[in-house]
Amino acid sequence: MLVVILGFTACDKDGDTIYLSGLTESKLTATQSKVVLSIEQSKDIVLSLAWTRDALITSDPNVAAPNITKQVMQIAPSADFSTNVHELNEASLSRAFTGAELNAVAKNIGLNPNEETPVYFRIAGTAGNNMDPVYSNVEVVNITSYFIDMSIGTVLNADGDETGKLLYSSESNGVYTGFMGVTSWYNYYLREGDGLIWGNDGVDGTPFLMSSDDSKFNYWFPGMTGCYFVEVNTPKKVWSALYIPSLQVTGSIEGEMTFDRQNDKWMYTFEAQSTGSITVNISGIGKQYDYATGTDDDAAISTPVAFYQSGNEIVYGQAGGSISVNVPQTGEVMLVLDLSDSRNIIAKVTAAEVLPEPIPTIIYLSGIDDLLHGWTFDNQLRLYHEDNQTYAGVAYSASEWGYSIYKEAYDWNNKFTYVSGDAAAGTMELNGEGGNIPAPAQGLYLFDVSLKALTYQTTQLEDVIYYSGLNDNWDSFSALEATDVTGVFAGSITITKASAWGFKLYLFNGDWNTSFGGSEGVLYYKGNDGITDDQKLTPGTYTLTVDLVKGTYAITQ
Repeated sequence: MLVVILGFTACDKDGDTIYLSGLTESKLTATQSKVVLSIEQSKDIVLSLAWTRDALITSDPNVAAPNITKQVMQIAPSADFSTNVHELNEASLSRAFTGAELNAVAKNIGLNPNEETPVYFRIAGTAGNNMDPVYSNVEVVNITSYFIDMSIGTVLNADGDETGKLLYSSESNGVYTGFMGVTSWYNYYLREGDGLIWGNDGVDGTPFLMSSDDSKFNYWFPGMTGCYFVEVNTPKKVWSALYIPSLQVTGSIEGEMTFDRQNDKWMYTFEAQSTGSITVNISGIGKQYDYATGTDDDAAISTPVAFYQSGNEIVYGQAGGSISVNVPQTGEVMLVLDLSDSRNIIAKVTAAEVLPEPIPTIIYLSGIDDLLHGWTFDNQLRLYHEDNQTYAGVAYSASEWGYSIYKEAYDWNNKFTYVSGDAAAGTMELNGEGGNIPAPAQGLYLFDVSLKALTYQTTQLEDVIYYSGLNDNWDSFSALEATDVTGVFAGSITITKASAWGFKLYLFNGDWNTSFGGSEGVLYYKGNDGITDDQKLTPGTYTLTVDLVKGTYAITQ
């Protein structure tokens, strides 16, 4: 700062010395003078403020000073800004508050819910550290806030939408815990009751460190699908995931329980010889992942997992104990440990029920290239959206009789067959009478299949695919040409710096929707995360090779 000012004051204009003497005041304007907040408006813009930039004053009005000022918005419950001042660093000349954001500010400065209270806004501008700020005029907005429940943390998906999963803070102290049934590498955000959203700290290689800054990206779980006990600690800005691969039940009955991931329940089916109370113990060994271990399976810490009864409550902990449950009927029954509400863990015996069928991560196209290789299970589509049970992948069509879709390799008796449509798109059913699905003309195609909607769609590929985002350049698409190997594309890439978010592959020029992300050499269709291998490579020229049929990629010198 001193160098800039000394250099500026030494400048001459027609032989005159120009001096800096201070900052001008910003002019602050608010769009509303009264705001009544509600949960229904949490995502709506409810208040906007704009201001002029404060600037250094020069002795010559014809010469502008350099823009080196720092501006901070200050918000307080009193006109003298003496207590509970909330500050926001500002990089632009305006700010728009959603209902959730403004309600969070109201809570932070101590407003009582459901009471109309004046709130004071001003801009503090400084030209350097240890310098007294220059303040704008004060804008007053009467705000009526609503109650914020800080005992609940809402799990959001990577797009910021609610998933229906919740974590809980019994002390409302910012430490949220609970059980989550998730797929491998599942990613999410956590929103507190005050609207503040937490995620990863935005630094590659630190999967369990947290931040609420705009630079954050989503948390991600380790690579195993199943049950996790999760703790999100906002005061310490760390979270952890304890993977529970299995639970054993001992005591009056003995066996290994099965996890129903979609409903967050552990189950064990047994034959009851009589009704009445039985005593069981439920325990296992988990693998603890946290900021010290990262997602490294070998580094994960073996941790006891157990449940015990305290009065009428079932409690989770490392040291277990006996649990008494009532058997209501004889015959085939099921012990259920329900973890769907972590505040109220339930252990009970019910009538036996059919467990939901697991959703496969891979399905198979058999017959799609029978003219070349016969009816094999080499062509695979990978799951990319679990709720819709949608799968995608690339295969070369060279088929005489059409093809069928299988959930399990070599299970010839269960397949999805044709109902309506043509080779480009249509509907199907499981073990129907319509025969094979018609195959498109010979060529390379993207196959997109939904086992939930029972639909299929094919799109023919060109002799070139594209990538974007390398070196943080998202302004254009760069081409990878087809090689002599079917489905394999390659080209030279130049890495000048590590990309912040990785790069992605695109099947068509200018089409951002048909994209592949990936990690560790495996491609993921419409994956949220880009390919970040460049972050581990030194700047230079490499060859990027992509095998769309096998769903793999490699970066080599």
